[in-house]
Amino acid sequence: MLAAVLSDYGKPLLLENVPVPNPLADEVLLEVLACGVCHSDLHIADGDLPGFRAVTKQRVIPGHEVVGRVVRCGAAVTNFKVGDRIGVPWLYRACGTCEQCREGYENLCRQNAAVTGMTVDGGYAQFMCANSAYAVRIPDELPDAEAAPLLCAGVTSYRALKKANVAAGQAVAVFGIGGLGHLAVQLARAMGAEVIALDVAEEKLAFARELGAHHALNATDPDALRSLRKRGGVHAAVVTSAAQAAYDSAMKVLRPNGTLCVVGLPSVPLQFQALALVGAEAHIVGSAVGTREDLRAVLDLAARGLVRCRVEVSALSTVNEVFDAMRCGSIRGRIVLDPRS
Repeated sequence: MLAAVLSDYGKPLLLENVPVPNPLADEVLLEVLACGVCHSDLHIADGDLPGFRAVTKQRVIPGHEVVGRVVRCGAAVTNFKVGDRIGVPWLYRACGTCEQCREGYENLCRQNAAVTGMTVDGGYAQFMCANSAYAVRIPDELPDAEAAPLLCAGVTSYRALKKANVAAGQAVAVFGIGGLGHLAVQLARAMGAEVIALDVAEEKLAFARELGAHHALNATDPDALRSLRKRGGVHAAVVTSAAQAAYDSAMKVLRPNGTLCVVGLPSVPLQFQALALVGAEAHIVGSAVGTREDLRAVLDLAARGLVRCRVEVSALSTVNEVFDAMRCGSIRGRIVLDPRS
């Protein structure tokens, strides 16, 4: 089968013919129909985050936003059959028995967790294996390409809003209207929030208005930030950008007791003034992708037409060009690879 393989950090992925994997007893073999390209894939390929680099397996096949069709089932699989269309997310498997798993935080499992496209091979390939317990069914209403990014970008944005306890009528600022941000705008709207989109590119602000943002502001405009503060600030600021400047601006527009949601991953440590946190009793929360429950909630919202991922489909062979476009920040929405083309 054809696959894109990470052979060395910071180097282009290699397109190689590799053996089709054999599923273990609790796994299924999938024909990959679509695989989204996530910024985390770029971090894995570039090796610029020590935490990722420490656990990434050698010669890994990236990709963790996978929609595929089951072509073979392991001996112990009972929940899927050949022909089923399923999704494979970032969390390939968890132990199911540790304290985090028992309390409903399987996405934080540290005992026997595996990450798709980082510690096990992912979806930048024509075929891949998936753990049957942690894969999810894809609703019939969702096309392959539109469903794929929901398995990471969608669920991460959803969980960030959920952890910020966003409620109808609250003001939510979304910083960065890219792959995650354009979904966060729609999810916040679906939750009944007043949505303020912020970006540095006018075309992305126009995109945010198309998606239903109530306001679209240039994040570098001090008057725009000042206007948000004058109206009392926002209940939650979801930062999907990896820029420190975006986090600085987000802190400035939080209302007292507001919540900053850390989603974007800068390659350098974030820095905040303690007085700004203490004086406003501000909350900072991280969002580590999501659980299977979160995944099903996002897929249900999308199946009901409340969220739609804007995608561009490209051949697997273009993956290095897609990475270059991602480094330049020139992608609108999400790129999805089709290994069959």
